[in-house]
Amino acid sequence: MRTEYQFREIEKQWQSFWETNNTFQAQVNPNKPKYYVLDMFPYPSGAGLHVGHPLGYIASDIISRYKRLQGFEVLHPMGFDSFGLPAEQYAIQTGQHPALTTEQNIARYIEQLKNMGFSFDWTREVRTSDPSYYKWTQWIFMQLFNSWYNQASDKAESIDTLIQIFEKSGSIGVQAVCDEEVKRINAEEWNAYSEEEKYAYLLSFRLAFLDDSVVNWCPALGTVLANDEVKDGVSERGGHPVEQKKMRQWSMRITAYADRLLRGLEEVDWSDSLKEQQRNWIGKSIGAEVDFDIDNPALSHKKIKVFTTRVDTIYGVSFMVLAPEHEWVDELTTPEQKEAVEAYVTWAKSRSELDRVSEVKQVSGVFTGSFVINPFNGERVPIYLADYVLAGYGTGAVMGVPSGDQRDWNFATHFNLPIIPILDAQKDIEKQADSTKEGKYINSELINGKTYQEATPILTAWLEEKGIGKAKIQYRMRNAVFSRQRYWGEPVPVYFKPNSQGDLLPYLIQESELPLELPKIDKYLPTETGEPPLGRAADAWKYQGQYDYEWSTMPGWAGSSWYWYRYMDAQNDQEFASQESVNYWKAVDLYIGGSEHATGHLLYSRFWNKFLKDLGYVQEEEFAKKLINQGMIQGRSNFVYRVKNVSPATFVSHGLKDQYDVAALHVDVNIVENDILNVEAFKSSRNDVPADAVFVLEDGKYLCGWEVEKMSKSKYNVVNPDDLITKYGADTLRVYEMFLGPLEQFKPWNTNSISGSHNFLRKVWRLFFDETTQKVKLEDAPAKPEELKVLHAAIRKVHEDLERYSFNTVVSTLMICVNDLTQLKCHKKAILKELVLLLSPYAPHMAEELWVALGEEAGSISKAKFPEFNAAYLVEDEFIYPISFNGKVKLTLSFSATASPAEVEAGVLAHAQVQKVLDGQTPNKIIVVPKRIVNIVLAK
Repeated sequence: MRTEYQFREIEKQWQSFWETNNTFQAQVNPNKPKYYVLDMFPYPSGAGLHVGHPLGYIASDIISRYKRLQGFEVLHPMGFDSFGLPAEQYAIQTGQHPALTTEQNIARYIEQLKNMGFSFDWTREVRTSDPSYYKWTQWIFMQLFNSWYNQASDKAESIDTLIQIFEKSGSIGVQAVCDEEVKRINAEEWNAYSEEEKYAYLLSFRLAFLDDSVVNWCPALGTVLANDEVKDGVSERGGHPVEQKKMRQWSMRITAYADRLLRGLEEVDWSDSLKEQQRNWIGKSIGAEVDFDIDNPALSHKKIKVFTTRVDTIYGVSFMVLAPEHEWVDELTTPEQKEAVEAYVTWAKSRSELDRVSEVKQVSGVFTGSFVINPFNGERVPIYLADYVLAGYGTGAVMGVPSGDQRDWNFATHFNLPIIPILDAQKDIEKQADSTKEGKYINSELINGKTYQEATPILTAWLEEKGIGKAKIQYRMRNAVFSRQRYWGEPVPVYFKPNSQGDLLPYLIQESELPLELPKIDKYLPTETGEPPLGRAADAWKYQGQYDYEWSTMPGWAGSSWYWYRYMDAQNDQEFASQESVNYWKAVDLYIGGSEHATGHLLYSRFWNKFLKDLGYVQEEEFAKKLINQGMIQGRSNFVYRVKNVSPATFVSHGLKDQYDVAALHVDVNIVENDILNVEAFKSSRNDVPADAVFVLEDGKYLCGWEVEKMSKSKYNVVNPDDLITKYGADTLRVYEMFLGPLEQFKPWNTNSISGSHNFLRKVWRLFFDETTQKVKLEDAPAKPEELKVLHAAIRKVHEDLERYSFNTVVSTLMICVNDLTQLKCHKKAILKELVLLLSPYAPHMAEELWVALGEEAGSISKAKFPEFNAAYLVEDEFIYPISFNGKVKLTLSFSATASPAEVEAGVLAHAQVQKVLDGQTPNKIIVVPKRIVNIVLAK
């Protein structure tokens, strides 16, 4: 029996045992309740994991182990989001296939994850770049392509049901989410169409469709970027300029699910801040759509549509603003304004969407030279372009009401446009806008003298009566662009075939032909003519040898929008998951991951999940019942101080830096201990430190400065968990990360403090063994009341805290428990067995070893039962009363906890110490407060 805490050997032994015995392999087990714990799976970068990455994984593993002890069948899987731009950029730089570097990175991640003792079911590992996985991502795309959204039934349905409707009654009156300008036809027209014409018409209704979208185009990377991949007008990766560009792209009609996505937020236990981010992203607005005629006979057949939430302000319109990318800009621009408009459009393309909508101080715009007619009063309204209007949001046109909107007021003031008062309650509109809805309307003909509540329905009814507008609900969220001009992504299972007019139409390949795998190409760059990288394989990569496949790949979020279902049945090659598995595991019970995915991954995942439910493939409307966003572990950076303009190079210790003109330089925290620099290691680690460098010390040591910053390689503050596991063990790392603070909060890392968690585990070990004498301390004797009291206080607190995911307070409770048992010199097996179970989710390797030392079967701790709390052990048999004389405590006496006040009083008076203090006096009064205090009142 191992009596020394040899954590390296212990951890390797038990990790090998778990892998050999598939200890954590989950099964569909109808005889047990299920619990599904999921981590947002990582993208495997070449840098591997630093100590900040495992935080959420440790928490999810603790809950997984805890739930197993509670009798649940636990599914706790891990996989890799392995398609993506970083691997592709590395491939471009090195010429290596992305699959090779991805495989190497995954192997590194798996090694690190296994070293931390996570109870993942590795038999279910998935990788989004594996054809056996993306076969089903492609299959889901095909289901979306073959579906439409029926607003009448409020769900997606097979495109076949829409065809049946068209055959009977055409598309007039069909409540379908579809292209805005789709032509409505009757049944006779539909039935007269050729098969080719019918197919083309249906493209406007499919949930996956081709669309001209304004996208974030990065010429340097040769691809479209998502909004969250663009920061301050440049790409997050590489800092390359990004411009707004209209491109033919695959899109998903996520807008069809907007209201369900809003309603579903009431069903899930997610943070209020995350829910609010999703609500704001979806952006539900109730208002009206209005058609404005263009004041140009040549354009009389066109109308500019505007959506407004304040149709009551229509008489205050003094200008119209279009997005610079609006498709009619060229037609609306007069010859006199052509040069100015073209210059403005070019400038606007260089700005990101976020910059454009968030900039409120700077006013910019340009007059097109054209006008529209206000349908309510016939006034000519000038048409401007302004970058704060986006072509992809709403109609790409906004009516300017400067008296009621501050941004419009700024614009009107800048361009010297009229500011028309519309309500008698508006104040100081010559100084700023007043958006009030109070008072009565003025300068508003049809609604003069009316209130807001009266005016809105009058105006809406007038629009609908004239056929130039209608009441409408609109969402800020737009359809999701589903194309990326990249190589390292899922191929879209589509080929293009020309129709009789020569137009290319998209067709799905056969399901039996899945997966459509990535072709081999000579290099991972766009073609010389600007086509996506897959265009390099065009000659050899054709459907049936003659039709081009889609050359764009799917976005990164495709594979991560359904992966939790694949974990349920990862080896199934007949379906994405069996109905038996889906019906048993249902939804994720606990999902842990970063808050940066609030409006990307989580929104798209909810959309795909609802779609799969509509088609009957899954049961749950929401895929994750409980979601916790873990906070970031921040780095603790260290600094050295180099004296400026001095030769040889001179570095002064932190306490002396104010005496010199110095520059602070980051230093590798791994060569600093308790802020003391290893000078020789510093010299050898830096090329910019000459051999003759001078170090001015304090008391013989070089002390570094420190600061809490984001953990990153550029700040030299990345701590490798492998180094800490080698020095302290994985159990110590797990305990320390949980002890840092509440899971959801940001917290600084300090390697100097980890020894405290290691000492705690050693104290646990010493309850079992004497490392000096190498003797076993365990006893079979019955537990004493005071030992049971300590244990059950801990059982209650650990259970309560784990149920509310308070991971750090559990560590505190266990530390207190171990300290108390140490003071009691408790080595009873009956007590320590329960303690080991409490500790096992946090320090599983040590727990396995101690479980065997207690005489239990190796590896059986995962099948044991979580300790049951017994309140009887916390009931006090005695109470120690403070005995006061005229309010001053002189002594304490112990009485039965059930003693009555009369019994306590009698016992107090009979006690020798009390009689000594009384010294023959007779008390005026004796006050007994049960289980509080006894006060003896004496005459003064």
